[in-house]
Amino acid sequence: MPEETPPQTVPNQQLAADAFPDPAATRLRWEPASAAHLETWAALIARTAAVEHPSWFEKPGDLVHILESTTNEARTHTLIGLDTDGVARAYGRITKNPEGDKAAGMGCVDPEWQRRGIGTAVIAWQEAQTRKRFDRDKAAGHATGRPRLRIRTEEQHSHQARLLESLGYGTVRWFNEMHRPLSQPLPDVPVPPGFEFKVLEPALFESVRLAHNEAFQDHWGSEPRDKESWHFTMHEPTARHDWSGVILDAATGEVAAYQLASYDPDAAKDRGFKEGYTELLGVRRAYRGKGLAQALLAEAMRRFTGAGMDVASLDVDSANPTGALALYTGMGYAPVNRSMTWEKQL
Repeated sequence: MPEETPPQTVPNQQLAADAFPDPAATRLRWEPASAAHLETWAALIARTAAVEHPSWFEKPGDLVHILESTTNEARTHTLIGLDTDGVARAYGRITKNPEGDKAAGMGCVDPEWQRRGIGTAVIAWQEAQTRKRFDRDKAAGHATGRPRLRIRTEEQHSHQARLLESLGYGTVRWFNEMHRPLSQPLPDVPVPPGFEFKVLEPALFESVRLAHNEAFQDHWGSEPRDKESWHFTMHEPTARHDWSGVILDAATGEVAAYQLASYDPDAAKDRGFKEGYTELLGVRRAYRGKGLAQALLAEAMRRFTGAGMDVASLDVDSANPTGALALYTGMGYAPVNRSMTWEKQL
């Protein structure tokens, strides 16, 4: 896969205050996110999560990676809304690959500051920044189509759905969060002959990245991971390389399949159970139909159980073309929560 290149540097004059939401209307001072905001930024997200109970939310380590990104620079791709005491009450950001055909938006508003039009203002900023980003990528010679923004929400958060619908967004995809209780007998699925299992280690990071880009090229919404974004994936604070596995073709040494796992102790406290989470599971096309995904999941369950986890969990596209939903139900996983992707062409 061709390696992605970062967008051109944005002139400082494009960061004029009038690009941000109106301070008078929102009663907030708006700034790009920076290291100085980390504590209040993380507190805002945690405070919102304590009320809304999402299945996942960004932690301080995730925010550090946002600030470190060169592909989506924080000074043009993030904003923080601060009250008169300097407390973060809202935040938003967008991300986009230079060659990508869409941008993704994330953000939140302090529950005590909702229903004041702040969420609408944040999304308006995200849409404006998405248009600018598409223009910059096109000017830099990247192939881009019509600007569009995607935002993902959980089905339980009906207030977010109402807001997005009122702003012209429509659902384009559904996803299932699935759990598999580890108290049940674990499946016994050995690695097939001709293949070798290895625990994920730094020497395999790059070959797994390339395998991932190939395995996911036929998945809806997926785009190639460049080295920077893959570095962030490999060094997530919650990543558990000791629970992650790679299956190699014994004849060639090539990566045939992989499973990347994580564990979030804070989520365990919030949700009341400990979960070993499969972040990514992929099988290269030439190796599909050989039971490699099942072998990786079975090994992951054994490792999760040995570490005292209560459930194995993952998230799957409900219309995945590789039949992933049937694969997971066959391994004992069942849906527990749904989320959806919203999209608007700008």
